[in-house]
Order: sequence, then C-alpha cells, then structure tokens
Amino acid sequence: MSGAASPSAAPAADRFDVVVVGGGSAGAVIAARLTEDASVSVALVEAGGTPPAHEQMPAAVASLQLDPDVDWMYTGDPGGAGKGLTDGRMMVPRGKMLGGSSGLNYMAYVRGHPGDFDGWAAGGAKGWSYTDVLPYFIKSEDLVPPDPPEGVVINDEAHGTGGPLGVSVRSPRTVAAEQFVEAAEATGIPMGDYNGRNRGGPVGCTSLFQTTTRDGKRSSTYHAFLEPVMERANLTVITHAQVEQILLESGGAGLRATGVRYRGVDGRTATLYAEREVVVSAGAIGSPQLLLLSGIGPSEELASVGVECVLDNPHVGKHLKDHLHVPLAFPAPGVALTMTEIAISLGPDALRAPAGPLPADPADDADLPPELAALKAEAERRVTEWATTGQGLASSSFYDAVAFFSTGLGDLHTHDAQIGLLACGYTPDIWRHLFRVDPADYFADPDTALSADAETVVVLPNPVQPHSEGEVRLVSSDVADAPRIDLNYLTDPHDVTVMMAVMRRALEIVDHWPGAGLGALMVPPALAEAHGHTAGEAPSDALLEDLARHYALTVYHETSTCRMGSVVDAELRVLGVAGLRVADASVMPTVVSGNTNAATIMIGERAAEMIAADHQLSLATTVG
Repeated sequence: MSGAASPSAAPAADRFDVVVVGGGSAGAVIAARLTEDASVSVALVEAGGTPPAHEQMPAAVASLQLDPDVDWMYTGDPGGAGKGLTDGRMMVPRGKMLGGSSGLNYMAYVRGHPGDFDGWAAGGAKGWSYTDVLPYFIKSEDLVPPDPPEGVVINDEAHGTGGPLGVSVRSPRTVAAEQFVEAAEATGIPMGDYNGRNRGGPVGCTSLFQTTTRDGKRSSTYHAFLEPVMERANLTVITHAQVEQILLESGGAGLRATGVRYRGVDGRTATLYAEREVVVSAGAIGSPQLLLLSGIGPSEELASVGVECVLDNPHVGKHLKDHLHVPLAFPAPGVALTMTEIAISLGPDALRAPAGPLPADPADDADLPPELAALKAEAERRVTEWATTGQGLASSSFYDAVAFFSTGLGDLHTHDAQIGLLACGYTPDIWRHLFRVDPADYFADPDTALSADAETVVVLPNPVQPHSEGEVRLVSSDVADAPRIDLNYLTDPHDVTVMMAVMRRALEIVDHWPGAGLGALMVPPALAEAHGHTAGEAPSDALLEDLARHYALTVYHETSTCRMGSVVDAELRVLGVAGLRVADASVMPTVVSGNTNAATIMIGERAAEMIAADHQLSLATTVG
C-alpha cells in the first residue's frame, strides 16, 4: 500500500464520491458536469486560485505568463532546437489557476482534423472516432455567428449553440488577419471552416480564428463551466492546494485509488477520500508527475529518486508530443498593429511609467499636459468600450488568422501543417522574457523592428504531426520540485523535412500578400552572415533549418504523456488501478493537428459521461 492510512478513519467532511485533481481545461468541465446530479459529491482540488481580473482580457494574455500566481513557469530541454534561446531552454507555460491553461492560452478554438480522431480509434482507442467525439464538441459550444458574416465560413451542422463555452470570431477584424487569409487563398488554400466536418482535403483551408471568447472576453473553462456552479452544495472547490500523492490500496482485487493527499499554502498536508473515483486532470506535465510520485511508472526511474514503485508502467511520462513554430518577422507598414495602439486599448494602466508616457502614480494625473490628458481619455474610452461591448483591440490575443493543409510528405490521414499569424511584433521584453530570445540576436535593428510604433507582423509556420517524442521525469520525490521536461524537438529527421516545407509555404503566402505587400524577411544577423544571406533574397534550406533549430518556439501544446493504450484504456481508466482515471491532454494517443485546448475540453466532456455511466449518475444532457 502507498499513501495514508485506511480511509475508514476519515471524517465525513473529507469524504467525497469523486475527487478531481486539477481545475483546468478538463477538470473544471468534469466537476461541473458531475455535480449536475445532486446526489453525487465532488471535490475539485486546484494548485492555483481564482483567475485575476485581467485574465478575461484577450489582449492581456502575455502578461499572464511568468506570473507565478497563474503560471507554473516550467522550462524544458528543446533537444534538437533551442540553440538561440536563453540558456538553451524552452519555455513551457502551464496554467496554475481555475481554468488552467484555458486561462493562459491564446484562445484559438481548434478541434483537430477529423482524421486525427479516426486515427485514434484505428489505433485501438475505441469510441474516440470523429463521429464519436463530434457530439461532445457540439455539446460544449455556444457559437456566436460572425459579424459581419462575410469573410468567414461556418459549417453550421458541425457547431453548437447554447453550450457553456463561448466561441466567436473577434470583432473588429484586423487588416493583417484579413490580408493573411487573402494571401493564403492566392496560394491555393481556400477559405473554409477548419472546425467543420471536412477541412477541405489535402489543400486544407484558411480562416480568421474562431476563439474561446464571449462578448470579447475570455471564455476559459472556469468562466464557462465552473464559475456559474460554484455555489452548488455538492461541489467543494479547494484552491491553492497541490496534490502530492494518490492514495493507493492493495487488496485481493489489486490496486485501488482511495483518495489523495495534498499540501496547502501553509505547507500542511491534508487528505481527501474518494468513495468512487479519483480523476487526475493535472495536464500533460502535472498528470504524469502525480502518477510517478504515487509510484505508478517506470520502476528503475522511480527507484532513482526514492519513490517506491507500486505499479511498473514504462510509458508514464513518455511519448510527449508538442507543436513547434518558427517566428518569421516582416515589416508590415499599413498592415500591422503597433504596440502603441494596443497599449492605448488596454487602458491607462498600460501607459504608465516606466514603460509608458503617463505617470506611474495615477494621483499625479491631475497635472497632465493636454496631449497626455487626451491620451489618457482615449485609453479610458477604449477600455470602457471593451468592458461594456466586447469591441476593440482588447478583444484579441492578436493571434488572429490561420491556414491548415497537407505537405504531402506523410501523415496523409490528417493535415500535417498549420500556419498562424500574429498581427503585431510585440515588445522587446516579451521577446526577451516570454520567448527567451534576445532581440539583439534576432533582429539587425531591434530598436526599430520592435519600437512602440513599429509595424511588424509575425508569420508562424507550424508542423502539427511531429514524430519526435519527449518525456517528463521526476527529479525528486517532492512534488514542489518541477519535473524534468525533455521536449526532444526535431530529433526525428521527418520533422525537419516537414518544417522546411511548412516554412516554404509560409514564405509563399507572404509573397502573395495583397496590396503593397510585406517587407523582406528579418533574418537574424549571425545566421545571415553564416549562410551568406543578403537581405531580400530567398533563404536557403540550410538557413531555414538553422533558423528553426535556433529560434523555433513551443506552441504550448504538450500531450500524450499518459496516452490511451499505454497508461489508460479507452475509458480513461489507469491500467492496473481501479477507481483511478486520467482525463486531460495527456491521454491523447497522439497530438491533434492544431491547437489542443478544444480537444482537451472535449475529453473532459467525455470523461464526465463515462464516470456518470459507470456510477448511474444523471447528467442534465447526455450524448453517449
């Protein structure tokens, strides 16, 4: 037996039917759905707290990363990439709050290609084909029709309305995003609904992003699912509590999960007991870490950090998949958003010293000269407009448009390529701290390229069916020690070949940009010199590969570390342990071909119905 004493000694206040570990993209959904049945008691344990107010503002997304209150702030070894990053480490942002990474991400609502799910089912994940999962996407969704409807294709029969999760196309639309779609169309990628029943075959489709927003504000799983039901008598939400171990009992029928032990902010530990199930929804990093700390995983690895192995499973923490994109920056006069315009739209606080022109102390505003008083008034007008109507630049993360297609190099069941657009160039501090890229290394003239009034766009080629696999391992037996994350990017030669093809297609899109077009690709000076590259000429394959190996960045899409078929079965039950499931991005057999949050929410929906079916619970609506 691993863990605490028998649950028979536990007071009733510590007993629940179901204990859910992690209140993020899947866990919040599971807790909200299960408590639709008033007869079942659910405890939701979350290491973070309630999201801060600015979490709801899409344009403030970058400010959430590297905030220890809401971000785990992990970094990882990039493997075959990351040569130009600070300390050679890749950032691995993960949400640490109710809503999890759905409160930290860039809000792209992308389900994945139908072939992704059919591939899961063909590989043994029974019940996870596209036909099986589509109703769960529809169940969650509350799609608001685009306004105006022109310029966006929506496949109505594949979408839902009336669900908890707000989905919409941002308004107003940026010039950069609309021109990106036009340029992609000019290369043969038609406009279409990438969340529809058919992404357009190998040629794919392009579109403005559908986003997890409602009325211009973030619709995380906290806001969509959990916040409206926090007062339910059968739901107990425990925040600022990090689960350090799953309690496991060994009996004649084998191992069984009986509860969890968690550590509060004061360092004290407490125990919760689960009469029916423990559900681990701590994410693709946190879920394998917790299984490993509980003695479920590769026996030799566990022994090396002093954890007793109670169930040897060599796959726990392995098979990590993630997406990687390369920032390709271009001058975009008359097209891009400037950081000055964005800052004004965030409100007066974004304009305060030391970075901005307004006084650091609002009490000093009384003596503002007329031009600064007018600037403050405009900032107040814009942020009020966003708060009351959802309109304005504050309603966007600026990750605004996308194209999906197949390179034809393999993985023909799906699309292996995605290209996104960032409608601004961001600030030197964001490049330096969030991206871990020194602007002086990346840009020949960073003061110009990233000035407050610079007009720069970033095109993001992104292979979405990586063959390289990483892993998550313990460094100690203490949950407070961040796990070792080996991302292992670009170690499979296939991934390099596909990356080159997607980068070439991105450059082709730029070559077809409408109007006056974009300026020349900004090539890092050291790489330009090493490859004899002259500004404005077509980059060589060797230069593009070097660019990817130096400056490619994670798309924050870690999956598959507790994958179906290896760690859990198709019902998400941990193999060899009764009463224990994992339900989050870690169970994906392989990563979907696109942003992963929508599919993770779907996994939460499916898990809730599976649990309800096993225990004869009555949910408000049921698909399966």
